[in-house]
Amino acid sequence: MHEKFTKPYDPAATEALIYKKWEESGYFNPDNLPDRHKDPFTIIMPPPNANGDLHVGHALFITLEDIMTRFKRMQGYRALWVPGADHAGFETQIVYEKKLEKEGRSRFGMDPKELYKEIYDFTIANKATMENQVRSLGASCDWSREKFTLDPDMVRRTQETFKKMYDDDLVYRGKRIINWCSKHQTSLSDVETETVEKKDPFYYFQYGPFVIGTARPETKFGDKYVVMHPDDKRYADYTHGQKIDLEWINGPITATVIKDEAIDMEFGTGVMTITPWHSGIDFEIAQRHKLDMEQIIDLRGKLLPIAGEFAGMKIAEARPKIVEKLQTKGLLVKTDDTYVHNVPCCYKCNTVIEPQILNQWFVKMKPLAERALAAVEAGKIEFHPDNYRKIFNYWMENTLDWNISRQIVWGIPIPAKLCNACGHGFPDVDDSIKTCPKCGDTTPVAETDTFDTWFSSGQWPLLTLGYPDGADMKQFYPTDVMETGYDLIFRWIPRMVIFGLYLAGDVPFKHVYMHGLVNDAQGKKMSKSKGNVLNPLDVTAKYGSDALRMALVVGNAPGSDMALAETKIKGYKNFANKLWNISRFVFSNTENIAAKKDGVFTGDESLITTESDKVLVAEFDTMARDITSDLEHFRFHLASEKIYHYVWHRFADEIIEESKTIIGTNAQTDTDTQTSRKHTLLVILARSLALLHPFMPFITEEIWAHVQKDSDKNPLMIAAWPVK
Repeated sequence: MHEKFTKPYDPAATEALIYKKWEESGYFNPDNLPDRHKDPFTIIMPPPNANGDLHVGHALFITLEDIMTRFKRMQGYRALWVPGADHAGFETQIVYEKKLEKEGRSRFGMDPKELYKEIYDFTIANKATMENQVRSLGASCDWSREKFTLDPDMVRRTQETFKKMYDDDLVYRGKRIINWCSKHQTSLSDVETETVEKKDPFYYFQYGPFVIGTARPETKFGDKYVVMHPDDKRYADYTHGQKIDLEWINGPITATVIKDEAIDMEFGTGVMTITPWHSGIDFEIAQRHKLDMEQIIDLRGKLLPIAGEFAGMKIAEARPKIVEKLQTKGLLVKTDDTYVHNVPCCYKCNTVIEPQILNQWFVKMKPLAERALAAVEAGKIEFHPDNYRKIFNYWMENTLDWNISRQIVWGIPIPAKLCNACGHGFPDVDDSIKTCPKCGDTTPVAETDTFDTWFSSGQWPLLTLGYPDGADMKQFYPTDVMETGYDLIFRWIPRMVIFGLYLAGDVPFKHVYMHGLVNDAQGKKMSKSKGNVLNPLDVTAKYGSDALRMALVVGNAPGSDMALAETKIKGYKNFANKLWNISRFVFSNTENIAAKKDGVFTGDESLITTESDKVLVAEFDTMARDITSDLEHFRFHLASEKIYHYVWHRFADEIIEESKTIIGTNAQTDTDTQTSRKHTLLVILARSLALLHPFMPFITEEIWAHVQKDSDKNPLMIAAWPVK
């Protein structure tokens, strides 16, 4: 028996060497696969943000996608898994801002070019570290095709898409209400805000003859329109456009009555004042009636001079003082301290979003969303689990124009110019336009905003395959599966679908597999502040990557959150040891067969002669077909559990224990029976290794080196799947 099998399996000493052999074999690249690999199978890796170490969520998606890739490769597909990294504009800039804070610096006041260079160097260093971490988890992706969202060709194509969409009347620059984070000083799209339930006082104020209600008195300085539903009988005596003089926060004002069907007659008193600059609903009402709009709160979250004595105050400071003044003037009717409402907040810093009206670049979503809905309706994309199809459809049916402007340095520049004279904005990808095409002014200036990260990552499946006319685009598009977290069902998935249909005329993928969150052992979200984070690299150093991979996939149904305890990972380290010991037993008891086969431990099914052994092989093959069906239908949680239970409880606990009486030292069986059982053990072991390989690639490959002749040239990763 090979000397390695006299020692326990040591993943720390083995995994890096095995991965090096895989990479050097060239088989991660589908162009190098043997001739039996025919049809393409493609996965594009969701690019991890290149701003830090991998976390356990990354380990989950790497495991799932590697399972799919290895399975299809063994089935004879030209399996391509394209790796990459995302510059992750806003998120990376936030990470770097925290670094600057620790150093006593701030991005505000820094030269933009210097800041960009610092973040770039920081990101590239993190990217290299992250790629090695991906390797350590066994990812069989094609590194020769690796992409980064800031690669020059990626940047260029992203900018050209912007120009094409502008020419096709799908991108426009307009002064519209947007979500503004006053801490990070940038606009955010609707999907980059999180709704947080908050309990705030709800105030009722006397506004002339009306009682109005609000949780935001700080916005009311500019309120000069009072709005009610045209069918509300309580206010039938008031007419649209009617002027009413009244006393308000800073003195007498004249209010105008507006009748609009957007008003909810059942909420509060059924009448409200509007602040168009700081409310999406109010903005729409003002647009419909062509009303004036006035800014009350600046971009730093402080009140402007219109607030009089409160100018310069932050909202939290000003709010109680404004209420106190209204109370002094006898205008506070009552306060409801039980009011609970949903408040949009920045998804990264939890700062309350302040709606602002700014000139930004927008994508017209409705025509694009309609195409996406039609594609899903036609069955061109399947969701796993299927309930995410409804969520996808909901977001596409209720989509808003997408603000793609970000007021940050880190990102892909929006290739446009702005006219100083007329304010017109227009694309200029090559920086060649010197005159405003609208008014002829000769002093247009370059746009300083960058793209929303999702604008470039939404084109990821296309750009990674060399859109529009790259060879990979012709061979591997549309891709087969997009596997990602369920939280991206409304952030990223729709954008990839609309860009795929718009640019390439076809969906970017045929299947969407959604995984859930990985929580701690108690089912609580992992966070550094709670001290309950499981670092995948620490875990793999302790138990091996195979153990972590199995712990992440067994019992983890698609779309569901999972609780991950270290004890579970340790349990699969024990399983790896069990597999090693099974192999040691089989090899040590079949050396005479191996000698006849040039020292290679392989079984010959034609020499399995007893009925009982034939039944064992048939039983295995039935299970293998069942597992294959699970894998083909994305039931990885079931497939992994079935092979685990077979190997441990059926093969080890029953078949091998029984075999000790057949082929053991004191066995009373004839030579033919012993030979039959030895070949049976070898056949089952070899096929078990193949079934386990997508889940536990390292240890199975290491054992396979003693099963397959010339294993360096014929590694398990390209062996035929044991189901015909």
